[in-house]
Amino acid sequence: MTGPDPEPRGGREPEPRGDPGRGPDAPRALVLRALGLGDLLTAVPALRALRRGLPGRRITLAAPRALAPLALLTGAVDDVLPASGLDPLPPCGPLELAVNLHGRGPRSHRVLRALGPGRLLAFAHPSVLGSEGPPWEPDEHEVQRWCRLVAAYGFDADPRELDLPAPPVPSPAPGAVVVHPGAGSPARRWPAERYAAVAAGLRERGEHVVVTGGPDETEVAGAVTAAAGLDPSDDLSGRTGPLELAALVAGARLVVCGDTGTGHLATAYGTPSVLLFGPVAPGLWGPPPERREHRVLWAGRHGDPHGAAPDPGLLEICVARVADTAARALTGAGRGPAPEDPPGPQGGRHETSARRGDRRRGLPRLPPVRGPAGAGHLGHLPGQPADRDGAQRRAPDPAQGLQVPEA
Repeated sequence: MTGPDPEPRGGREPEPRGDPGRGPDAPRALVLRALGLGDLLTAVPALRALRRGLPGRRITLAAPRALAPLALLTGAVDDVLPASGLDPLPPCGPLELAVNLHGRGPRSHRVLRALGPGRLLAFAHPSVLGSEGPPWEPDEHEVQRWCRLVAAYGFDADPRELDLPAPPVPSPAPGAVVVHPGAGSPARRWPAERYAAVAAGLRERGEHVVVTGGPDETEVAGAVTAAAGLDPSDDLSGRTGPLELAALVAGARLVVCGDTGTGHLATAYGTPSVLLFGPVAPGLWGPPPERREHRVLWAGRHGDPHGAAPDPGLLEICVARVADTAARALTGAGRGPAPEDPPGPQGGRHETSARRGDRRRGLPRLPPVRGPAGAGHLGHLPGQPADRDGAQRRAPDPAQGLQVPEA
């Protein structure tokens, strides 16, 4: 999740790959998004806007090494510079452009400026000289946020471009129901015993249920597997790389999880899902409401996403509610939000009414964002396509400079 830049961690040499037409000697743009799986997937529309707007340029994504296969699968980047958090990045040659899709700054701005790019595209921050982009909006959907940033610099971005192509590997469990009990922070983890109860009910319905998790989630996944009465071989935690997980989700009948990267994979592949939100609103991180195969449960309460215990609002979502929603998803009954879905005494409510509130606050659907390419923004880089009216984007005044000012 994005907000204040997280604590710094790692950074390494780039992993080469890419279109032969954009070889290592092509002008390079570096994009920073050194966060998690869900963060990568919500940035895909913005990355694709950059790809369209920078033909002939090599786009390098600074992101965790483990996510490199999925990053390359998007078709939006040519290679990946392994990075984690905000440690200094190693030199990767001359940079025509650096794009901060990581955070609002200032630390992420400075990590990129330290590489000496010809231009930095980022949200404005008062403590970083030369960061003259649009303002950061805290209550904005994550997909829309990064589309708005690149649009402000003249790139046409469509927040609906969330889909991924099929992974080049087979699913380890075709047609399974995927239960993913983990999450990036304790506040977003629905209790393991509740996931187990849902998984057991799905197994009794005749579904093949598998449990997933990363290498640091094997304990909770094992507990869910055992408590649900599943075969130990159905515990896939720690045994699926990013492409295998993507293939699993792409070929699944249903995904049941919290506000996690696995849920964003379900969005990317159009796989029906039951998504448990809290403490962060689905209007900020959830699937687009027009994608009605995704059923979002949220109690309507906000809290600390970095809390050390499950959020009280998340705990208001009961097992019966999730089990019923999963059964409806599997039968295709009432696809998407129902017109009326009042909260039960302990059941949590369906996302529908909560999202209506988000609409009133202006957070709703994600319409395409069209870049204005206005004065003071990107201007024209050599080889960048012309605007729709045929006029080239006006180059910045050399007096305003493309070099990076000192912090």
